Amino acid sequence: MSRVRPYGAWSSPLSAHDVAAASRGYSQPRVRNGATVWLESRPEAQGRQTLVRHEGGRTQDLSPADVDVRSGVHEYGGGEFGFLGDDIVYVVGRGHELRRVRGGPIGSTRTDTRLGDLAGSPDGRWLLAVEEDHAASATEPTNFLVAFSPSAGTRMVVCDSHDFVSSPAWSPSGDRIAFLSWDHPDMPWDGTTLWVQGWGPEGPRGAAVKVAGGRGESIFQPTFSPAGVLTFVSDRSGFGNLSQLRGDEVVALTNERAEFGRPQWVLGMRAFAFENEQQILCAISRNAVDDVVRVSAARGEITSCGLPFTTVMGIDADASGAVVLGASGHALPTLARLGSSGFEVVAGGEPWKVGEAALPEAISFPSDGGRTAHAFLYRPRSDAFEGPAGERPPLIVKSHGGPSAATAPALKAATQFWTSRGFALLDVNYGGSTGYGRAYREQLDGQWGIVDVEDCIAGARAVSADGAADGARWLATGGSAGGYTTLCALTFHDVFAAGASHYGIGDLTALAQDTHKFESRYVDRLVGPYPEAASLYRERSPIHSPDRLGCPVIFFQGLEDKVVPPAQAEAMVAALALRGVPHAYVPFAGEGHGFRQAKNMVAALEGEWWFYGQVLGFETPEPSRAIDLLGTR
Repeated sequence: MSRVRPYGAWSSPLSAHDVAAASRGYSQPRVRNGATVWLESRPEAQGRQTLVRHEGGRTQDLSPADVDVRSGVHEYGGGEFGFLGDDIVYVVGRGHELRRVRGGPIGSTRTDTRLGDLAGSPDGRWLLAVEEDHAASATEPTNFLVAFSPSAGTRMVVCDSHDFVSSPAWSPSGDRIAFLSWDHPDMPWDGTTLWVQGWGPEGPRGAAVKVAGGRGESIFQPTFSPAGVLTFVSDRSGFGNLSQLRGDEVVALTNERAEFGRPQWVLGMRAFAFENEQQILCAISRNAVDDVVRVSAARGEITSCGLPFTTVMGIDADASGAVVLGASGHALPTLARLGSSGFEVVAGGEPWKVGEAALPEAISFPSDGGRTAHAFLYRPRSDAFEGPAGERPPLIVKSHGGPSAATAPALKAATQFWTSRGFALLDVNYGGSTGYGRAYREQLDGQWGIVDVEDCIAGARAVSADGAADGARWLATGGSAGGYTTLCALTFHDVFAAGASHYGIGDLTALAQDTHKFESRYVDRLVGPYPEAASLYRERSPIHSPDRLGCPVIFFQGLEDKVVPPAQAEAMVAALALRGVPHAYVPFAGEGHGFRQAKNMVAALEGEWWFYGQVLGFETPEPSRAIDLLGTR
């Protein structure tokens, strides 16, 4: 029999330590000759990423325990390992050095150079990589596509004429490479150019040739088929569809109102792979809900594989088989090898064992200006507690980062932390999110801090009107760009009781002047060109309207954050302190943009729950890391 206790104050068998333990991450699944290789992030090991292989029923770490396999290219990294003949090459020290699993170092050990997006040639003679040079004399890093010849111990520059390059891929015969480029002010989901470059025994042959893309068209994941047909995702139709280069013509393989690609926030992303010349294994996203499908290259026919995944984070295949990294509302991320009779779990895939999980409910709702916005609603759920009769739960309105990203309907331990304590949680895919087509994403152009906030508030109103939440107890939370949306909602709208900013943006001008190269012109599209639109930057920056922020806020910030430096949070904290508004500031040494260490994940979760209890007036345990609640009288 359930006990009655106020919503938000329920005891839960799911601790913050359990959430941190469940935050072990898997990324970049690859298949090669029957072996599955991937990267595994381990919060219990200070967030280090480890290279792991599974073969013949045996799983082993390939990188030393004290090594963090991580690239710092674009700050977000990606593509940290690649195959080179029968060996595997990986990057360490934020990409300062290339190492082989069976051999010694290959590339640079300069601390001002970063490497990532590795691709080995079919004959094992060449290794392509994206190189980012942070030399002290440069006004901003320079990015190149480079090629290493391990046998000769040489390095050559393949392309140095663009602000950014990514996604190098080899043809099966090794006579061509393909890669992407883009230039300021575009982000890779705004416009990329696809190039093909001839290759010979001595390296590049002739000049690179543009074959697709440009301003206004985003290309994703160039890949050669087993027969050498260049295949990629293009959003020229308004949605990211599979295309091929046949002769000099780009031919669309699919024409779906769905996404076969992903926003390229990190390097090395793969959302499709050839099982054979005629069959392509793909992740397809319809309204931010994924499915694993097979596409006929000849006819474009799409057949679902019937896998139980609602979000897919990676796919790869070769003649020996296929691997999918996915998750669902019932199971944590799963690395699975596909077979004729289903799939075999290689790593992860733990079922939820802490009572019944709160499942995502996809909802759409009207927003300002006649728009329709989308979200996933999670209702409170507990085997032991229920709320008092007539009481509705407090609602956490969560804004995802990016902002050109999306939230997915997958089981997240952090979400269950809240629902198992009696909170409702609304995970919003506001206008600007990916997964709904280019036009939906472009709703945020020039409107950041407006459309995203309006959609979050509209979603909260919709679920409260339906009785799923208490309209007087809304809480806003988000990280990075989601932290900016949160702070805008708290500052410019008087509808939230409190909020939490995780490494969020408070000052757009400071962001434009003091962020990293990859995003240094991002806000040009989201707000306006800087400094021409300086007045608009100021108008939309919460830090410049401290008199309008009257509700309590807690800030969590990594002190080594290069994307949103600590000065952003500290300026907001100072403004609240001057006005005597209740607030708290929790800095984390050794953390960057996002928290990787288990102890800090725990401190952030426990601290946020404790803070909400202080504001809404219900009892919670004291957090393991003491927090000073300031501004109270």
